[in-house]
Amino acid sequence: MAQTLVVIGHGMVGHRLLEALAERDALAGPGRTGAGGWHVVVLAEEARPAYDRVHLSAAFTGSTGEELALAAPGFFERHGIDLRLGDPAAHVDPVARTVTSASGDVIGYDALVLATGSYPFVPPIDGADAEGCFTYRTLDDVEALTAYAADPAVSTGVVIGGGLLGLEAAGALRTLGLTTHVVEFAPRLMPLQVDDGGAAALRATIESMGVAVHTGVGAGGVQIHPDGRAQALRLTNGQEIGADVVVFSAGVRPRDRLARECGLAVGDRGGVVVDAHCRTSDPYVYAVGECAQSVDGKVYGLVAPGYQMAETVAEALAGAGELTFTGADTSTKLKLMGADVASFGDPFAPEGRDGAVSVVFSDAREGVYKKLLLGPDGALLGGILVGDAGAYGSLRPHAGRMLPGPAEAFILPSTEGMELPGADALPDDAVVCSCHNVTKGQVRTAVAEESLTDLGGIKKCTKAGTGCGGCLGTLQAVLDAEMAAAGIEKARGLCEHFTLTRAEIYEKVATEHIRSFSELLETHGAGGEGCAVCKPVVANILGTLAPDLGLGHILEGEQAALQDSNDLFLANLQKDGTYSVVPRVAGGEITADQVIAIGEVARDYGLYTKITGAQRIGLFGARAEQLPDIWRRLGGAGFESGQAYGKSLRAVKSCVGARFCRFGQGDSIQLAIDLELRYRGLRTPHKFKGGVSGCVRECAEARGKDIGIIATSKGWNLYVGGNGGAVPRHADLLAADLATGELFALIDRFLMYYVRTGERLERTAAWVERLGGSGAGLDHLRSVLIEDELGICAELEAQMERHVSAYQDEWQAVLEDPAALERFGAPARGAVTTDGVDAAPDGSGVGGVDFGGAGALEPGRGRAVVLPDGSRAAVFKDRAGTVYAVGDRDPFSGADVIANGIMGTRDGVPVVTSPMHKQVFDLRTGICLDDPDVALPVLPVLRTQP
Repeated sequence: MAQTLVVIGHGMVGHRLLEALAERDALAGPGRTGAGGWHVVVLAEEARPAYDRVHLSAAFTGSTGEELALAAPGFFERHGIDLRLGDPAAHVDPVARTVTSASGDVIGYDALVLATGSYPFVPPIDGADAEGCFTYRTLDDVEALTAYAADPAVSTGVVIGGGLLGLEAAGALRTLGLTTHVVEFAPRLMPLQVDDGGAAALRATIESMGVAVHTGVGAGGVQIHPDGRAQALRLTNGQEIGADVVVFSAGVRPRDRLARECGLAVGDRGGVVVDAHCRTSDPYVYAVGECAQSVDGKVYGLVAPGYQMAETVAEALAGAGELTFTGADTSTKLKLMGADVASFGDPFAPEGRDGAVSVVFSDAREGVYKKLLLGPDGALLGGILVGDAGAYGSLRPHAGRMLPGPAEAFILPSTEGMELPGADALPDDAVVCSCHNVTKGQVRTAVAEESLTDLGGIKKCTKAGTGCGGCLGTLQAVLDAEMAAAGIEKARGLCEHFTLTRAEIYEKVATEHIRSFSELLETHGAGGEGCAVCKPVVANILGTLAPDLGLGHILEGEQAALQDSNDLFLANLQKDGTYSVVPRVAGGEITADQVIAIGEVARDYGLYTKITGAQRIGLFGARAEQLPDIWRRLGGAGFESGQAYGKSLRAVKSCVGARFCRFGQGDSIQLAIDLELRYRGLRTPHKFKGGVSGCVRECAEARGKDIGIIATSKGWNLYVGGNGGAVPRHADLLAADLATGELFALIDRFLMYYVRTGERLERTAAWVERLGGSGAGLDHLRSVLIEDELGICAELEAQMERHVSAYQDEWQAVLEDPAALERFGAPARGAVTTDGVDAAPDGSGVGGVDFGGAGALEPGRGRAVVLPDGSRAAVFKDRAGTVYAVGDRDPFSGADVIANGIMGTRDGVPVVTSPMHKQVFDLRTGICLDDPDVALPVLPVLRTQP
């Protein structure tokens, strides 16, 4: 007989408990394979199912509760779960083992789980309940705040609290177009995650965005306008800030009222006391998440510990009960208002206490701060990373352990002679995916037992890499190490559709004058329709060889269907589905009128602006349909595409050199401009960057670039292969004291040789290392590019000259081409109809998406269609003419981007790859092949002819 489990609360942790029970086949619904199991009743306070609160801010850019929902379609029905929305628990009787809901229903239980979460703390100040005061915790909060801020009279907002949620709320107010202030009582931002140095770097970054930060001061009271609305916030230091909106984000408190009222043990500072199995003082009642106090006396406010508690309770309810929860890793890595912030271990021990010593790197210019705290034995105690958290995946698993290399190798931006340790340095019990608590040992076991050879297999078997994605580099390293240890050679081919490498494909296209992906697939392919790996690579090669092959613009004809989302819209895709605009500013030289023009465009389109690390001004937040108008205005001011979206030259950084600096040996500004204008638009295996320093003081950081030039009294020194690899590295000196003409000729040869022989997404640093380690790669380059050992130097220079002669600004070409402009139009308006709809697989007649007919689609390229209910469909057609329609909302990011993904095949199955984080979805079923628990809605389409 089934037993009854009542779950009070349906947030992220409560829902994870349901998933964990389902994974253990412990539910009594129709999806169960065995007898018995639990019949589950869920009492939910909110009127909507569990949704992703971690990405709550996505709601300000259009995501809805349905799009952020955590449950896969049909989940509750498949497992017989009785989900009661908007009917929270009102009373628990542990003697009778019953729960009374707000609607008056009395439900008996054999086991009860409290998953009530927490509530936002509102400080007891005057005016806190005035109109215009909000908390920031739920989708209802977001909707109320958005509606209120839409009033034109509302212009300024203040967030009380400078922690994680407070800075998220501040970002939300900026998204709503409000002048924003943050007030934090502690002397620094994020006091629980970062130290003074990290907080200073974070503060500088946030203030550069126009957000005013007030620390070391509290909120004294809200001043209320005679109409009842908030009009100002009074601080405890007497200062007054105008505030039409006040958002309280000053921490949370465990929701433990039900536990207190029914006599369960509660901690002194709140939280239902639980044991190692998450069982309360009543053996029939469990508690998980933010309402529970763990055996270590802590209440965890992060989702990862909550998920571990849910797994522990699921294990207990399923019968095994072997899992325990005695504490959790509180490491965090996130992006707040565009700034990377990460902390792990215990980074706060004072310098010198118990022999602790810190290793710190700080770059105030770039807003970067990195600190590692080491114990007296050299073990890593913890760390803080602000502005650049790239090393987080390598460092976090070593917290509490000896680092396998010098600490500075992990935090310095470029270290000569130092290499970061590989995956073999990680112990098996090191957690490599904190979202799902997956260890390196579990990954190794899955690779061995399931004979895995790609990341997709690891994601499917372990769920590692399906959360934030921050561990993917570590997972790939573990996979590579395991395959090497097993003697399994990585497939040489680009993907399942080509047994050739990128360099071999380049050679075929160049020598056989192949002018299209279809032709290449027909003559040298291994079957299928291509994928998100091979299509962009071939597009890149065709773009490089366009002058030799007589090809036009990259968005012309079939080429457009090969481009990844960035190249498709000639702009970088951002996490909310909008795009960035980065005009070229050659050598960093810009006129006052151009600065004004950029400012006017940013103002008129409501774009966020930032000085990039490459001496350019980036504009962020543009919708695809706005891009042509933005570029018309920028083009009129003399700007051209900076190609920040392409695998091509980004920029050439320069110092002021001999033109202004008293130490300058050469005119670094002019040389940087000349270099950038010569190599702009050249498509290469990966992006590349340049730098020119006017003297050995190296103010342009040239030796951290793929191509670096330093002036000397005798000419120019050329360095190559800097930065950009898996291991940060300084560039190597290729040649010294070059005249300007010699310099350009050698760079021409270097770049074209890289184009010919580099592999997919291989930066020059890794390429030089692959050509030969310990200096052998540099020796090889000298023999080929200087001594002309292969007899190809003249050929390489001639090819570069053809590129330079054929260059055209990609955006100007789009603006002059009506067909290309159509790609940037707003999504098509469609309908849902029952006329002429193919029957669903079960034979039922259901409505279909009317998108204008198959003739409106390009094979392999998606089209977004807005349906009458405001949702969007992504419609695709394969080369045979079969049409597929799925939801356009990416379930991992919450952005409407699926239509911009690349269509192809995987093992013969028609798929689309999301341009956001590259998850692959079956177009027939909508199921994510990397994480089968996630799916896109599948929509029927009208009958179409091939």
